[in-house]
Amino acid sequence: MNGIYLLLGSNLGDRLNNLRTASNFLQNENIKILNESSIYETEPWGPSDQPWFLNIVIQVETLLDENSLLNFCLEVEQKMGRERKEKWGARLIDIDILYYNDQILESEKLTLPHPGIETRRFTLMPLCEIAPNETHPISSQSQVMLLSKCEDALDCRLTEFQL
Repeated sequence: MNGIYLLLGSNLGDRLNNLRTASNFLQNENIKILNESSIYETEPWGPSDQPWFLNIVIQVETLLDENSLLNFCLEVEQKMGRERKEKWGARLIDIDILYYNDQILESEKLTLPHPGIETRRFTLMPLCEIAPNETHPISSQSQVMLLSKCEDALDCRLTEFQL
């Protein structure tokens, strides 16, 4: 995988504005957005009694190492008012590092590549838009191949929204 890819998601409040605000916060700290997918509206993963998400994948360039990037993403979430109440619960904003180049890492705070990529349509569909032929550093399969094998049946719809 060549590049650093982040997944942004929101299902509380003004979801589109939340994605825009997070994107703006990210760009203000030596992070440059190189590419972005379309925005998808997706059925919630986990508890189904919550609003649907808006999700987008962005490719970024940064001098921050993976742990500093994670800390900064968590700071952005906190600044925006995210409260961590339940796993896979509703959230104002969520920023996940999907890939940090070809890095493979498993620590208490961060796993790279993100362990949910291969099982989540809402991650793979936007990834396929901007990095279809990039390969997963562990499975060596392209994003398109991963999507073709993904068994996630949750609805994931392309929207006309833009950042």
